[in-house]
Amino acid sequence: MPPDAYHEGMRELQDRFDSRRLADRLDEKLGRTEFTAEDRAFIESRIFFFLATADAEARPDCSFKGGDPGFVQVTGANELAFPSYDGNGMFRSLGNVRVNPAVALLFIDFERPGRLRVNGRASMADDDPLLARFAGAQLVVRVRAERIFPNCPRYIPRMGLAEVSPYVPRAGSQPPVPKWKTFDMFRDVLPRK
Repeated sequence: MPPDAYHEGMRELQDRFDSRRLADRLDEKLGRTEFTAEDRAFIESRIFFFLATADAEARPDCSFKGGDPGFVQVTGANELAFPSYDGNGMFRSLGNVRVNPAVALLFIDFERPGRLRVNGRASMADDDPLLARFAGAQLVVRVRAERIFPNCPRYIPRMGLAEVSPYVPRAGSQPPVPKWKTFDMFRDVLPRK
């Protein structure tokens, strides 16, 4: 088991609640540093994930990232990539990545409850060769996985997809303008593009 699977704070609580042996076994049997074929299929079938980042002072932030199935691609044994689309212009997640590359991604399936965590280090580029594959992308973010592990889905509620987002960039079509971008309070400060 890599030494960074659990830190002192985790170990303290594992010992308090007598779960150290269980935690070690879970990491031994399920933790990995390379994607399996099942991981790839699961990740590439998702239409969203949650991205956790932290700034240079370790202040956390978490955001939702969405797209069509395949918008996250496993690009190597321990690497995945996803597009950064136009958002609200705050660049909270990617701004954090610029000063602290540590990230955590959480992929969830609400229809057939399942989840997968990917912890690693992120980088981004506006000249990445994958950029042309992602219609509407501003940047491509690559994550080098350091720890990949599934989680028990027992607390995930079953939910179904009502409709896909019409705002996801797609080749050959222009997504609608989000309503908030038409508000007077924002119109004069929108990016020129």
